[in-house]
Amino acid sequence: MTTTVGAAEVELAIGGMTCASCAARIEKKLNRMDGVEATVNYATEKAKVTFDAAGVSVADLIATVEATGYTAQEPAPAVARTEAGSDPGADEPAVGEHDELRPLRQRLVTAVSLALPVIAMAMVPAFQIEYWQWLSLTLAAPVVTYAAWPFHRAAWTNARHGAATMDTLISVGTTAAFLWSLWALFFGTAGTPGMTHAFEFTIARTDGAGNIYLEAAAGVTAFILAGRYFEARSKRKAGAALKALLELGAKEVTVLRGGREVTVATAELQVGDRFLVRPGEKIATDGIVVEGASAVDASMLTGESVPVEVAVGDPVTGATLNAGGRLVVEATRVGADTQLARMAKLVEDAQNGKAAAQRLADRISAVFVPVVIGLALATLGFWLGSGAGLTAAFTAAVAVLIIACPCALGLATPTALMVGTGRGAQLGILIKGPEVLETTRKVDTIVLDKTGTVTTGKMTLLAVHTADGTDETEVLRLAGALEHASEHPVAQAVATGAAAKAGTLPTPEDFVNIPGLGVQGIVDGHAVLVGREKLLADWAMTLPVHLERAKAEAEAAGRTAIAVAWDGEARAVLEVADAVKETSAEAIRRLRSLGLTPILLTGDNQAVAEAVAAEVGIEQVIAEVMPQDKVDVVKKLQAEGRSVAMVGDGVNDAAALAQADLGLAMGTGTDAAIEAGDLTLVRGDLRAAADAIRLARKTLGTIRSNLFWAFAYNVAALPLAAAGLLNPMIAGAAMAFSSVFVVGNSLRLRGFRAAGN
Repeated sequence: MTTTVGAAEVELAIGGMTCASCAARIEKKLNRMDGVEATVNYATEKAKVTFDAAGVSVADLIATVEATGYTAQEPAPAVARTEAGSDPGADEPAVGEHDELRPLRQRLVTAVSLALPVIAMAMVPAFQIEYWQWLSLTLAAPVVTYAAWPFHRAAWTNARHGAATMDTLISVGTTAAFLWSLWALFFGTAGTPGMTHAFEFTIARTDGAGNIYLEAAAGVTAFILAGRYFEARSKRKAGAALKALLELGAKEVTVLRGGREVTVATAELQVGDRFLVRPGEKIATDGIVVEGASAVDASMLTGESVPVEVAVGDPVTGATLNAGGRLVVEATRVGADTQLARMAKLVEDAQNGKAAAQRLADRISAVFVPVVIGLALATLGFWLGSGAGLTAAFTAAVAVLIIACPCALGLATPTALMVGTGRGAQLGILIKGPEVLETTRKVDTIVLDKTGTVTTGKMTLLAVHTADGTDETEVLRLAGALEHASEHPVAQAVATGAAAKAGTLPTPEDFVNIPGLGVQGIVDGHAVLVGREKLLADWAMTLPVHLERAKAEAEAAGRTAIAVAWDGEARAVLEVADAVKETSAEAIRRLRSLGLTPILLTGDNQAVAEAVAAEVGIEQVIAEVMPQDKVDVVKKLQAEGRSVAMVGDGVNDAAALAQADLGLAMGTGTDAAIEAGDLTLVRGDLRAAADAIRLARKTLGTIRSNLFWAFAYNVAALPLAAAGLLNPMIAGAAMAFSSVFVVGNSLRLRGFRAAGN
């Protein structure tokens, strides 16, 4: 909990929510308290509350939530979660999540395995053996009681607070169908041995004494549980971005104490401790270099494609990678104060501040459910008043509840989502859940990270400029041989490019790394220098005019220029940069065709960003931004009324991906970015972003059409039920047709094709 002037902020973990309307109800109750502003996120099951600490306590907030019928508690502080990274018990939350999902899975398996034979016996006369109705009762009873218990519990909670949701309709409908079936079996004629349900397409009034509705009760329960299970699976991953961020840091660190090297857990580091970072190791925490020099890959924080040269006195950041020499670092920030922990907080804030997309079914149910219950009661009263008799009156009233019970509605979202996400997976597009889909329809701006998204994210040798009379192959052989012995990422790019163009590289006879300047050595009898122009100047060598011009032009375009000299003469300039992906320009054209405005957002320098943007056809560029600035840019665009999609691949993009209305993570990127995104593009091809948005929009359209037809079926059949004209077989057949239609409509998504295929 953080405190400002007279105000405080707290996050509460909320339990017991079953739909988006639950979150809305809690939010409404909290906001009615004096001095309280609350946002409740159904997806992450958290409430972010700002309140007047002078008049309201955390205990008061928790009491209000509990009085609304739900549970609330303060989650563990971020420091504890960060320090748990190296602890064996750190995996306990994941175990808890697994245990939380298991009961729902068990209920689903029970419901499906028992409901299928019940439905088959009710719908197929050939299966109606002499005591089939009693077998149906035996199979349906556990489904309606044990499997459907979450719906009954939620309905009771809602009823106690004068509210009704889809859970209410499911509970009332399945309970009514089951209880009526019990009455018909024990007190009517339905229990007679040899009784059958004739499959007749006739509309006629019936007293209901010979009809049972066990297949409706069991089938609806199974269908709705399937939808809830798949929703719960996607919700369970909501906090994975935060976990991925916190796990990025080094788990152990070599500390220098009393002249000895001691390996300890990173959580035990104290401000002022000096620790060793070898080449290839992660830097354990934020600090200052006190010994050594190296190149540090900080792209996870800055997005800068070129590694940063550090020496004594330079600051370094925890979880960045030491790509060069040995360093000794003095810790300046540890635990929750580090840059990594602050980034984790950014992601957490963005996730919790993201309004949960309310399900269309839940919004309609706020009106639909009370209307249906009212209509059932009115039907009962009308038939009793008209002298039709108690049995006929109850038959008509129960028929209203049964026909309104959302069988097809239970299939509308999960079937379209399963087919759409399944097809997406085949195309390398992973959609995380139904909440993602509604935002794709409204997105009008797409913010693109540069490094690893528009570009390859790897340093590449792009051009070779040679002095007069110098052979390019010879330049590559000598420079590549020397650079191959260096661990610096730019050097490795030169070595890789040289090997690809010049073939096998010779082995240097001598090699010296000059920190911050380059390398020198003997190759094939030549004294070779490769590095900055200053390295050549130290040996009294200057670049010819045309090479000086090539170097200036390369640097103006944001590329790294490397001078090459041997035997006392400057011979060439090499250009190294993060290369643009071949498919990026086409991807930008496809995104524009979907009505999206592309914006390039990067931590790299302005010149590099503008050069890349010009190459792929992006007009608006925002460069030299830190992670928190990326979040601010997204927020600013949203404040202008834009609906923002964000595409990124690095840890530095994770918070912005979470803040954006729609986050698209490149699957070739970090776990933190992938988990923070709403859509994951497995191939790492930006063209998949356009395909992902098209598929998500098409899946949403299918869900909406499914919901329309499911509700249309209910609305059209309700008058017949109220009039007492619904034959149970007609109702069952209509319900089955409605479900088949919804499934068939969803299966059309299997025909989705990526653009250009």
